[in-house]
Formats: sequence, C-alpha cells, structure tokens
Amino acid sequence: MIRLGVLASGGGTNLQAILDACAAGRIDARVAVVLSNVPGAGALARAEKAGVATEVLPSKGVTDRAAYDAQLAGRLQAHGVDLVCLAGYMRIVTPTFLRAFGPTEASRGCPRVLNIHPGLLPSFPGLHAQKQALDYGARFAGCTVHFVDEGTDTGPIVVQAIVPVLPGDDEASLSARILQQEHRLYPLAVGLAVRVGLIFPTVAVEPEVLTGAMLPMVTPDVELALGSELIVVPHVAQGVGAGS
Repeated sequence: MIRLGVLASGGGTNLQAILDACAAGRIDARVAVVLSNVPGAGALARAEKAGVATEVLPSKGVTDRAAYDAQLAGRLQAHGVDLVCLAGYMRIVTPTFLRAFGPTEASRGCPRVLNIHPGLLPSFPGLHAQKQALDYGARFAGCTVHFVDEGTDTGPIVVQAIVPVLPGDDEASLSARILQQEHRLYPLAVGLAVRVGLIFPTVAVEPEVLTGAMLPMVTPDVELALGSELIVVPHVAQGVGAGS
C-alpha cells in the first residue's frame, strides 16, 4: 500500500479530508506520518486522533533552508513515505527536498510531491489567491492540485475545481466556499496519483468519484458541471509520467 506523508502548518482540514478518504477506502493508501514545522499545530492533533505518527521540525529561526529540508526529507523517508502531500504547509520547499522525492520507476515517472492552492493556477499564484481574484474582478475562482516544482505554484496541474464568484463575496466568504472544494478535490487527486499515475487526457469526473465510489469511465475532452461548481481534470503537462 502506498504510504503518504503530509506536511501541514495549521489546523489540518485538508489533512482530515485525506485521512477520512483513506479510512473509507476511497484512496488505496494510508497516511504514514504527519509532519509540521509549527509545534502545537492542529494538524498534529488530528493525526494523533487518527492513530497516525507525527513529527515536529520547527522552522522558526531557520537560516539554512537546504539543510532544514534535508532533515525534513530524512524524517519522511524514515517512515517509508512514497508520496508527499503539502496541506497548508506554509514554506516553499527547496530543490534539496524535491530531489529527495523526485520521479521513480515505481511512480511511473511522476513527481512525488503534491500541493493544493486556493486559486485557479496559473492565475493568482502565491499568497492570498482569493483576494487576488476578487481584486482582479474575476468571475470565477477555485482551487488547484498540482505537482510541486522549484517555482511558486508553477508545477504541472493535476486537477482543479472552479467556484463562481458571487455578488457580495468578500475574501472570507469566497475562501470558505473554495475550502469546501479543496476537501473534495485533494483526496480525488491523491487517489488518481495512487491508482492511475495521472497519465490521461482531459476527462469528465463523475459525481460518484467525489464520494469515492469508483474512478470514472471517462470521456475525453468533456467537463461536467456539478451544481454551482465545475470539476475539471486537465491533461498533466508533457514530460510528466511514463505515458508522456
């Protein structure tokens, strides 16, 4: 079974979504360890409640980022982690870390670090993506799960959820609706990474996938509206994965 390592700095609601999906059998994997750079982070309590190992590697005052990330990678490797999920991890990982979890034969050539971002990349990367979207006057916002590379939110996109911007939305209300979609999207992306290696064209996502019943029989180049949101599984960038 694939072993997941989750890095989190905060309350861990996306971690909880992944834990719940694993427990329900919607992801053929288990969380082997949750590691936080913030002592006392809520994500650690969620992991402990689920019986998952925890590690704390404080980052406050760290000046040598590469050395810190070498320790971080070592902690995860000690738990046999196959795939790393950044879930509200408020640090940019260095090339040192990315090399430690780069593509392998077992991963079918896919990178092994995923992140979720509260914006529709490549638009609005970095911090406060929801506010960026509102300030720009965007009609749609959303969230993106992507592979992590050495840039800021520039890695190949895996899946996205589109959330309309409603009249009267402020940063708090839009962020809350996007977060609901994050909780649906991240387990879906992890499940795809584990089960199909993310080697496929654009596909429709059937509603039952979001409840974990099964991966869909897909139709290429179709997008499926789900209520007020639209879930899209885009083509993974050329050069990623064995099927490229």
